Amino acid sequence: MKKILLLISFFVALVCNAQTSSKWSDMFSYNNVLAIREDNGRLIAATENGIFYYNPSTGEISKLSKANGLHEVKISAFDYDPATQTGIVGYQNGSMDVITPNGIFLIVDIPLATGYNGSKRINHISINGDRAIISVGYGVSIFNVSRREFGDTAFFSMSGVYETANSAVLKDNTIFVATNSGIKSHEINATFPVYTSWSTVVSGNFKKIDANAVTAFASSTQVRYGTGNTFATIPMTFANIQDLRVTDSQIIVTDQTQVYVYSTGGAQQKNFNAAENINTAFVYNNALFAGTQNSGILNEQKISLKPDGPYKNTSYKISLLNNQIWVSTGDRVSYNDPIVAYLGYYHFDGSQWIYPEYFKTNSGFNIMDVIPNPANPSEVYFTNFVYNSQKGIYKMVNNELSKTYLTDDSAPLYNRPIGCTFDEKNELICGFSHVDVTIGSGFYYLDKNSDKFISKNLNVSNGAQKPVAKDGILYLPVPRNGGLAMYDYKSTINNFSDDSFKLISTNSNLPVNSTLSVTIDKNDDVWIGTSGGLRILSNPKAAILEDNPQTDEIIIEQNGLAEELFRDATILQIASDSGNQKWISVDGGGVFYLSSNGDRTIYHFTKSNSPLPNDSVTDIQVDDKTGKVYFATLDGIMVYQGDVAEVTSNFGNVLVYPNPVVYAQYKGNVRIRGLASKTNIRITDAAGNLVHSAVANGGYFEWNLANQRGVRVASGIYYVLMTNEDGTDTATAKIAVVN
Repeated sequence: MKKILLLISFFVALVCNAQTSSKWSDMFSYNNVLAIREDNGRLIAATENGIFYYNPSTGEISKLSKANGLHEVKISAFDYDPATQTGIVGYQNGSMDVITPNGIFLIVDIPLATGYNGSKRINHISINGDRAIISVGYGVSIFNVSRREFGDTAFFSMSGVYETANSAVLKDNTIFVATNSGIKSHEINATFPVYTSWSTVVSGNFKKIDANAVTAFASSTQVRYGTGNTFATIPMTFANIQDLRVTDSQIIVTDQTQVYVYSTGGAQQKNFNAAENINTAFVYNNALFAGTQNSGILNEQKISLKPDGPYKNTSYKISLLNNQIWVSTGDRVSYNDPIVAYLGYYHFDGSQWIYPEYFKTNSGFNIMDVIPNPANPSEVYFTNFVYNSQKGIYKMVNNELSKTYLTDDSAPLYNRPIGCTFDEKNELICGFSHVDVTIGSGFYYLDKNSDKFISKNLNVSNGAQKPVAKDGILYLPVPRNGGLAMYDYKSTINNFSDDSFKLISTNSNLPVNSTLSVTIDKNDDVWIGTSGGLRILSNPKAAILEDNPQTDEIIIEQNGLAEELFRDATILQIASDSGNQKWISVDGGGVFYLSSNGDRTIYHFTKSNSPLPNDSVTDIQVDDKTGKVYFATLDGIMVYQGDVAEVTSNFGNVLVYPNPVVYAQYKGNVRIRGLASKTNIRITDAAGNLVHSAVANGGYFEWNLANQRGVRVASGIYYVLMTNEDGTDTATAKIAVVN
C-alpha cells in the first residue's frame, strides 16, 4: 500500500536564514595561497575557498569563508586597499565579493561581451583609490569601489576573437594590460571601450603586470621594468614566473619555488628558496612571506602559517568515529570510469588535520572510500579504484601503509573496489563491481584468520556503491542497471551456505534500476535513493523472503495535488539523524532535511541560500553525539550544527534559542533542542493560561510564537512545560518575547 502523506508546508522558506554564521563552519583547506596583502599590521591571504588573516605580532589567525560571510568558493583573484579597508574577491564563475567595514556585498552583474561564450573567471584585480581594474577573459572593466558598480569595459575583440586580459594596473589615469600578444594601454577617456584605439606598448606574451614607482611586467621567464616607454630587463631567466609585485621601492618576483626581491633600479636585494611550489610573495616590515600551494604562508624561517584544515578541498566520502574524521578524494564518471585525483585521504585525529606522508610520495590513488576499524581506529582501510596494478584495498596503521590487498593485478578493468562497511560483529565488507573478471557486482569480506579478502559475486549488473550492513543483511546499491542488492548472510559472513539474496528493482516499484544510496533508519525502514527518485522498503527481514517485495514512494500534497516526493530526482545520499529525521542530497538540488516519515521539509539548503560549496553533495554524515552534519562536496566540506543530538526517551540538555526573541532582530521560529524522542509540550503565559500545545518527535521542536488561534503572542515571559512519552521525565524552560 502506498503511503499517502499530507504535505505540511513542503517547501518551507529558510526563515532561519541559512547563511547565519553561528550554525555553519567550514572544513576548507587554506593551504593554497593565491595572494597576500596587508592591513594595519595583519597579513591577508586569499586561498581557493576563503581568506585568512595572520597577525605577525601576536600569531593570531582568523578566517573568512562562505560559512561566515563570503558568497562563493573557488577564488581566482584578490586585492585589498588599506586606505579604504576594502577588499575585492574575484571568483572563477565571474562574480565578486566586495568586503567593506559595513559588510560584504556580492557583485554578479559583471559586463559580458555580446556573443562571448568563454570563461567568466576573474583573472586579476587591482585597486587604485576608488577604482578597481578587473581583468577577465574578454578584456578589462573599470569598477567603482564606493558605488559598487561597473563603469566602462573594453572588450578585447577583433572579428569575434577575444584576447584574454591576464592582469592589469592603473597608473596616472592610464590602464596597462598584460595579454598574450603584448602590453596594451589606454587612457581612461571616451574612447576607452573601443579596442581599436588601444596601443601596444611592448609586443610579446605577458602574464603579469604591476606598477608603483616603476611599471614592471613579466612573461613566464623574464621581467621588464621602467618608466614611460623605456624598459630594462632583469638579467635573469626565471623558471616559471607565478606573480609580480611592485612597491614604492621594490620589485618582488615570485618564481616557481623561489622569491627574488629587487630594487626599482634592478639590483637584487634578497632571494628566498621555499623549496616547494609557490604562487605569490609579500614583503612586510622587511620580512618576506611566500604564499605556497600546499603549506599556506611560509615565513623566512619556513614556518607554515595558516588555519588548520584538510590538505586540499576535493572531498568525496566521509567517515566519523570518536571525534575523528577521514575524508576520501576519489570520483568516477557515470559511476564507472575513475577520475584519479592523486590525493589519497585526509585525516583529522581530534586535534589536527593529518595528510599521510605516503600520499606525498606515491601517486595514482583514486580513493573512493576510507573507513576506520571501530575496534581499533588507528587501523584504517581504503579502496583504490584505478585501471592499473595499484587497484585494491589498502590497510593503514597510524597513517602509515601496513598492507596492500590487490584484488587483481592481471585484469585492470575488473574487481573494482568502491566502498566498505563494518557490521555489528566488526566484519569488514567491501562493495565491488566486475567481480571475478565478470560484469557482475558483489562484495569482498576480510577473512581475519588468513588476512585475505574473499569474494562473493552476486551477478548483478556491472556497478557498485558503498554498502550498508545491519542485522546480518548487506545492502549493496548497484548504480548501472542493477537496483538494490540485499544479501542476508545471517550474521556469518564467512559462511555462504545458508544465505539468501533478493534484488530490489523496478519489479519492486523502484523508479529505475539505478540505485545510488541507501540508509537504514531508526524504524529499520530502508530508504533507497535512485537516479530517478526515492523509495522506502519496510520490514526488510520479511521482504527478503518474499517473492516480489514492494517499495513505497512518498506521496505529498502540493497545492491540492498529489505528487511523488523527489520524482525523477537523482538521490546522491541519504542520512538519518538520532531523531530519525532525514538528510537527503539531490544531485544539482542541494540538501533537504525532512521529517522522519518525509512528509515535511524542515530545511532546504542550496548553494544560493546557504554556505554549501555546490549543489551536489556527495556524502552526508551525522555525528549523533554533537548533532553536527557534515556535507562533502568536490569543492570542500561544510559543517552544519544541527538541532538533534543523542535523542533518547528522556530529556537531554534542553536549550531554547534564540532567547530572548526580539522581533526587530529575528523573525523566525524559536527552537527547543535536547528533547526526548517524543515530547508533550504545553506553553503558557505568566498567568498560567495555555497558549500553545504540541507533540514533538525527534528531539527538537520549533514554535512560530503563535497562540492556538494562530495569532502572534504579545510581549512577555512564556513557560514551556514538557514531559516525555510515558511521563517519567520532565523539563521546563522560559521564553522571553519582545515584539
